[in-house]
Amino acid sequence: MNLKKTNSNLTVFREGVRDGVPIGLGYFAVAFSLGILARTAHFTPLQGFINSFLNRASAGEYAVYTVVAAGAGFVEMAIMTLVVNARYLLMSTALSQKFDPKTPLIHRMLVGFSVTDEIFAITINRPGFINPIYNYGACAIAVPCWALGTSCGIVAGELMPLRVVSAFSVALYGMFLACIMPEARKHRIVAVLIIISFVLSYLASRLDVFASISAGTKTIILTVVIAAVAAILFPHPMEEDDD
Repeated sequence: MNLKKTNSNLTVFREGVRDGVPIGLGYFAVAFSLGILARTAHFTPLQGFINSFLNRASAGEYAVYTVVAAGAGFVEMAIMTLVVNARYLLMSTALSQKFDPKTPLIHRMLVGFSVTDEIFAITINRPGFINPIYNYGACAIAVPCWALGTSCGIVAGELMPLRVVSAFSVALYGMFLACIMPEARKHRIVAVLIIISFVLSYLASRLDVFASISAGTKTIILTVVIAAVAAILFPHPMEEDDD
């Protein structure tokens, strides 16, 4: 019985590794450009590696490197990182609804700690309850690639033109589209909500009434409003565990 469970967990772990490979490759390219920015903030390769290992968010890291370069204090840095990364609280809350009630707290915490946009997308699309082993497999590839990408970008420094390196950031948008498009093709409501989110995001960036609100705060507000309205008007039916 234990051998069967071990083999099952190994299979799930391999599935996570498989799905984590394309994410890791995209992460490396995006983190490389962030490493160039980290170099201007006088981060060492080791510091960049640790920061990226613990903070796997392009917007969050960009905020950190920007405020550090500007000479901001630790409190301002912490608040900025919290605000920019607040959407991960929403993602973790959504994932918490898909856990088996018997899942230990330590696994819930580790899965929550490992949440990124792409990891969330591949996890939420799996049928049935969340198996933390799957997330561990995906993170075993994605997280080191993100951290190594930052370190390599810092090492590269000014050896490459900034415009050339920043072009790698396009990979993040392509990777995110690859995560949301399959779901949008299966569910018309999701496709409509995606289009609405694009339109509202554009309007929020152009209207003067939102000019005093930071981009991160705008994202948080739009995420909460759109998700709440969608949940009320179009509730998703509970999925039964196949086991």
